[in-house]
Amino acid sequence: MAVFLTGATGYIGSYLLAGLFDRGIERVIVLARDPSPERLWRAMQLHWDEATFRERLARIELVGGDLTRSRFGLSAIELEAIARRTTSVLHCAASLNRKSERQCLAVNLKGTLEVVRFARTVPELSRFSFVSTSAVAGERQDETVAEDRAIDWERRDYDPYARTKKFCEHLIATELPDVSRLVFRPSVVLGDSTRPETTQFDMVQAFAYFAQRWTLPLRRHHRLDIVPVDYVRDAIVALHLKDDPAHGIYHLSAGEGSATFLEIVSNLSEAQGTARPWFWPWLKAPFTWYIRQLARAHGTKIARSAARLEVFMPYLTNNTVFDNTRVAAELGRRPAAFSDYSHSLLAWSLEHGFRHPHRELGGSPSQTTATTHAEKAGPPAAPDTESDAPSGPNTATDPDEKASPSVPPDAETSP
Repeated sequence: MAVFLTGATGYIGSYLLAGLFDRGIERVIVLARDPSPERLWRAMQLHWDEATFRERLARIELVGGDLTRSRFGLSAIELEAIARRTTSVLHCAASLNRKSERQCLAVNLKGTLEVVRFARTVPELSRFSFVSTSAVAGERQDETVAEDRAIDWERRDYDPYARTKKFCEHLIATELPDVSRLVFRPSVVLGDSTRPETTQFDMVQAFAYFAQRWTLPLRRHHRLDIVPVDYVRDAIVALHLKDDPAHGIYHLSAGEGSATFLEIVSNLSEAQGTARPWFWPWLKAPFTWYIRQLARAHGTKIARSAARLEVFMPYLTNNTVFDNTRVAAELGRRPAAFSDYSHSLLAWSLEHGFRHPHRELGGSPSQTTATTHAEKAGPPAAPDTESDAPSGPNTATDPDEKASPSVPPDAETSP
């Protein structure tokens, strides 16, 4: 029997796929719009060498399907057969496009509904886990938010991404009342504390940009909740496979250990050999206006950077962190501090021009190494976007774990 995983070709999803195999899972069913081994290799080469990839590909069932289509675009017979081979569902795929209500509704809300409908047909479903975002807590100021106090239907949402994730949590609880459920809410997922390599650069670039300014419209003592992706992976995989988790919802976050902007910027300025910026919070309004104007210079590099910052700003100025007591108790440890690995992350990103040196898959894998249903998937419902972009919480880069610029409190995948 197998874990049914969505979003494996995205950033966070690739970590989850690798983590499941590290924990001894024998078989994983991967739903992807592009189910080719070449596409999966592009995501997994961050974790495996080619020999390991080919060995594990034989234990991966690649299913071509579209979250936004009924039954993922598969026939009832095909989906029923997949359900019989499934024992648990881990739903990570999402659109992190924080500016598109349409795309978030289609991929996040409609997509989650399709995954829930599938889960209800699984005869031996042991667990349904959903990767949400800490951003479901909505706009707050100067708070440490606990899991059970995060959802407030009267509170204003940051953006369509956060809003649809909040509705997804409600949908899952309503439609799967008798199923063992887990909800994971990553905050800003940025970097890996165990190594500098990454395929997600939007937020790294944004912070590098900040560290090069001579002044910033931020308060130096305000905190930003950043969590490394390896901690997110460890928590999700361990708890998804655990027989009796203590809770149903977990913040995957730095919590009270979150770094201040002074700590973050000082570290990154040192890494680039530049002077640390001054903090002038009274510049927030004119800075926001200026960034908005730059973002409208479509097609230019400065416009893309400005667009990322425009999406980030609400997440950067509210000084809100997310209590991680629950997950720390489950894992027996808290996440590494961003200051412990930010220097190496930025140095590696600068060295490689903020691009991952992807390697092509040598030769064509045997047609028998993976099961695919690509012909049933149909055309993608929406264009791919880069890195859920500024996402607040979470990050991603793939159509199956969509993105926009990057993600603040999200979770890519990745508030």
